[in-house]
Amino acid sequence: MAKIKFGTDGWRAIIGEDFTFENVRIVTQAIADFINSQKSSIYGKKKVLVGYDTRFLSDKFAEAIACVLAANGMKVILSDNACSTPAVSFYIKNNKLTGGVMVTASHNPAAYNGIKYKGFFGGSAGTDIIEKIEKKLHKNPVKTMGIEEAREKKKVVCKDITKEQIDFIRKYADMKALKKKRFKVLVDSMNGVGGTYLRDMLKGTNIRVDFINAERNPGFRGIAPEPKLQNLKELIKRVKSGKYDLGVATDGDADRVAIVDEKGNLLSGHKLMALLLLHLHENRGMRGGVVQTICGTVLINKICEKYGIKMHETPVGFKYICELMTKEDILIGGEETGGIGFKDYIPERDSFLSAMLVMELMANWKESLSEVVDDVDKEYGKFVYARNDCVFPEEKRKKLLAGMKKDPLKSILNKKVVDIKDYDGTKFICEDGSWMLLRLSGTEPKLRIYSETNSKKKTEKYALIGKKYAFRLMK
Repeated sequence: MAKIKFGTDGWRAIIGEDFTFENVRIVTQAIADFINSQKSSIYGKKKVLVGYDTRFLSDKFAEAIACVLAANGMKVILSDNACSTPAVSFYIKNNKLTGGVMVTASHNPAAYNGIKYKGFFGGSAGTDIIEKIEKKLHKNPVKTMGIEEAREKKKVVCKDITKEQIDFIRKYADMKALKKKRFKVLVDSMNGVGGTYLRDMLKGTNIRVDFINAERNPGFRGIAPEPKLQNLKELIKRVKSGKYDLGVATDGDADRVAIVDEKGNLLSGHKLMALLLLHLHENRGMRGGVVQTICGTVLINKICEKYGIKMHETPVGFKYICELMTKEDILIGGEETGGIGFKDYIPERDSFLSAMLVMELMANWKESLSEVVDDVDKEYGKFVYARNDCVFPEEKRKKLLAGMKKDPLKSILNKKVVDIKDYDGTKFICEDGSWMLLRLSGTEPKLRIYSETNSKKKTEKYALIGKKYAFRLMK
């Protein structure tokens, strides 16, 4: 029996190995059983959305999911085209649906596909929901029906679910400010669902938007649709050579974004979130708390201290941020990977809205993006962040965890460790605010080493020290 295990954001597996039609139907049956077992009026509607990305067979997997849900008494809305994860989440919340399923492996390589379950609130299902779904795996035989029969009986209805999201983002963004500018923007859609949607969102402005890799390609040109430095060399090169004001990259399912300034510098997810926090607070006058994960930046702590903003910290995984956004008054919440959610929208990451707000920020501050970054560095100090992943044997995990508790680091590069957090990995915080986090991946046999200091050289040294420390402990 193939292993089906949900990670930090859904279930992902290799197509044709564990990610098969049989297993997709098994997972969907568990989702249907979960919905049918709930007693609240929210789940009583049993109206569910199914969306899918541009990956190999995603549309067919989505049809299979729709058929199982329909056979289990659900009314199913099936996206009529490949769509983004935030479009699915927005449609669920905007139309008060029971929940939804998104077929995507997000930023994983082309060999993978996956399933994300979205709650009625328009965001990632929390651990409580996922655990209930996992417990129902293999409990009941799969019920299904043919797609043609499901459509004829109107149990499955196909709809364009993206228009509502586009319309809302155009209302959320300050279109008046954007209409006054003549920015040149280059977008790398990484052959994912981002396509040319940003052009539709900027319609009526004088902003010129050009695209690369906007066409569908299930193989993603051999490059995983993850917006990180090594995958964005073409975007960076063309932003500089084409004299663009801004470069934007969206990941496979368009919930995460990467931003490149006019000089070709890739902003870290931390720096991007900090800039957008400042923009919302200073330029828009919006208020609310901030959420970042345990590997968040000291820069945001400093901004929160200056303005008296309440700062929340969670384990890694946007589902934890989403949970806080549904319960607290949160202005902005985000991760180091460029996934950011905003107040008065959905508790979900959205690359499109993030990109629109970056352009709005530039219009308000009337500076180039690199100048905005320099201004922030001058006021708050420089923070250089890095994440390094290395293969780590599964059988050595327990030894590493026990070793970090028994023999924690006392100092890093002669900086005394003054605090240790161990609720998700182990984070060593030094007296000058620099830090290093060692965290084992929940989905891969990897150790993730995160670090942040005031210089690139020092941050790289921290990562190297972290790796040596971890491999010493596992011996």
